[in-house]
Amino acid sequence: MSDSVVIYSKRQHFVVITLNRPGAGNVINQQLAQEIADVCQQINQDDEVRVVVVTGAGDIFCDGSELAVPCGVAAAVASLEQPVIAAINGDALGQGLELALSCDIRLAVNEARLGFAEVAAGIIPMDGGTQRLSRIVGRGKALEMLFTGEKISAEEAFDIGLVNKVFEREALTSEVETMVENLAGKAPIALRYVKEAVNKGLDLTLDQGLRLEADLYFLLHTTADRTEGIRAFQEKRSPDFKGQ
Repeated sequence: MSDSVVIYSKRQHFVVITLNRPGAGNVINQQLAQEIADVCQQINQDDEVRVVVVTGAGDIFCDGSELAVPCGVAAAVASLEQPVIAAINGDALGQGLELALSCDIRLAVNEARLGFAEVAAGIIPMDGGTQRLSRIVGRGKALEMLFTGEKISAEEAFDIGLVNKVFEREALTSEVETMVENLAGKAPIALRYVKEAVNKGLDLTLDQGLRLEADLYFLLHTTADRTEGIRAFQEKRSPDFKGQ
């Protein structure tokens, strides 16, 4: 659609989702929320997709939301079974930070700022911010960010574990591509099972999580990719995983 506010680009085994409202700071509105949900549903039905990248058009990742009620943008991205990389190309604020938190890996430019200002407006985050932030940076730092509403730098976000790596702007694209190529070459079923084990394990006891891990490990032994991995090791070559 010519008036789409989300750009969906598929290249071999990965896709890039770009929030495309640069003139409005890529702020989430109802149309963008619906298009994100539609794209995520499409990805989950496409067995060829092994890695997903989420980013923003221009020099901003996402400046927040125009919506007054929860819309589940972060939930839609969190539902993706594949590894999801947030390429934070600028400020990620409010619901924009919630969107980044729903991704598995966060790579940021060094001038990006991240934060939640909702309490200052008499509200609280509505798309998972209070839950995902505390799970990533810990209770104390999460409450400090949520209470004060202060924007933190990308470097501080790295120091507290909120982002995985920080780069100069001109290096972000190539670094994201390097990570995408790395992940896309891995066994896709194993990647999905690792994600499932970690995400579900956070809500389980240690014993339950260990059982889940063991179950997924044994399931992998029934796949053609597991056989290919063994054969490639024996033949001293790179494996050619098919996601089967």
